[in-house]
Amino acid sequence: MTEALPQPGDVLCVGGAASVQFQGDRALTFRVIRVDPRITYDGWLWIDGYVLGPNGDALQRRVIFVKRDGLRKKR
Repeated sequence: MTEALPQPGDVLCVGGAASVQFQGDRALTFRVIRVDPRITYDGWLWIDGYVLGPNGDALQRRVIFVKRDGLRKKR
């Protein structure tokens, strides 16, 4: 997802390419609320949003720290 920052409402697949903590069965489907504008390590982002269940329902609100290039847009 190198073209643009995630936007509110985007649904992302967050797996091991985004951060080692989301490898394998720890991968998330994540709906973005906002991207923190503060500068951090090059290529990394803090994203606020909701972990989605299999039916697309919000299960948990989280803030995650991920590599921008490791994110995949789901829809």
